[in-house]
Amino acid sequence: MASKNRVLVPEAKAGLNRFKAEVASEIGLADYDSQDKGNLTSRQNGYVGGTMVKKMVEAYEKGLH
Repeated sequence: MASKNRVLVPEAKAGLNRFKAEVASEIGLADYDSQDKGNLTSRQNGYVGGTMVKKMVEAYEKGLH
């Protein structure tokens, strides 16, 4: 099944990939960017994405003050 996700800001893709690898490393998933994500559990992949969102929300909230 093809992904329907579109990159709205192509320049941001590399930064998001670096952020994803950083978050994965923090939660104990070394070499996340070179792993076959299909071999990881849904929980592992979801935890990476959820942690990314949490960090982005925290950064945004800090910027409001």
